[in-house]
Amino acid sequence: MADDNQPNGQLRGLISATQRFSVHDGPGIRTLVFMKGCPLRCLWCGNPETQHPKPQLLHNSGRCIGCGACLGECPHGAISPGRSGRPGTDRKLCDNCGMCTEVCPSGARTMVGKYVSVEEALEEVKRDMAFYRRSGGGLTVGGGEPAVQPRFVAELLRRSKLELGLDTAVETCGFADYSALEMTLHYADLVFYDIKHLDSSVHKALTGVANELVMENLRRIAYDAGRKVVMRVPVLPGHNDSVENIRGIGALAAGLGAAITHIELLPYHNYGASKYARLGRRYRLGRVQPSSPEHLRRLQHTMMDAGVNAQIGESA
Repeated sequence: MADDNQPNGQLRGLISATQRFSVHDGPGIRTLVFMKGCPLRCLWCGNPETQHPKPQLLHNSGRCIGCGACLGECPHGAISPGRSGRPGTDRKLCDNCGMCTEVCPSGARTMVGKYVSVEEALEEVKRDMAFYRRSGGGLTVGGGEPAVQPRFVAELLRRSKLELGLDTAVETCGFADYSALEMTLHYADLVFYDIKHLDSSVHKALTGVANELVMENLRRIAYDAGRKVVMRVPVLPGHNDSVENIRGIGALAAGLGAAITHIELLPYHNYGASKYARLGRRYRLGRVQPSSPEHLRRLQHTMMDAGVNAQIGESA
């Protein structure tokens, strides 16, 4: 298990962000913890900063004031003067040490990814206890992929559930050894499980991995009595939104029985495109346009015709 930085035996997890007052990732008002590290490389990923399992440099060139303070700080010579007067970063030389961020006065250079203890994460969650109690909300752990850090996530959920009495949920892509996934989900009341495509070769083209393990784990989780599962389908126009694929996913969900409460169709958006530039990466779906409301409703009805409750959720 690629899990947990543990100096002096202390269990710690690497998170990219904590989002308060979320209302789309489980019942009620919730705190959403984004774990860092994911085995998939989905073309449409809106949170690419959560993929790499280590802290990373984010470089927002638009905020750079051209002061040059960072030029002499990089021990690997990854920063050089740019033609525009703003220093650029050679990502092949950068090892994400973060030294340049410490001297950047404008916030153009920042690090994403912070190691925290379970106790530190819980303190952040506790800030909104009053809202959880009034709304029936709680904690949702997403990412990235939570099963990359199963021990940390399991302990965070255990304490949230047993000590604080919170509703708990996990968002997963399902691509993990079942032992890690089982540990991650043990204290989860609700599981959000992504299904991208039924065809394994297409799934690999879209995400970088085949889907056999994802499908096997879905079936094992669905047959685990007492756990509620919401299947999520990110709708990527021209790639996985054919009637055949959507109908097939609906039939899959219907065949898994009562554990699948419903399916959420998550409309594509490109809100995360700017993050790729900050990571020195190219966003590959710049020409893809979001689905129309009418098309999404047709897909919803296609799934319902397959015998499963389907809803149009928030953007993927």
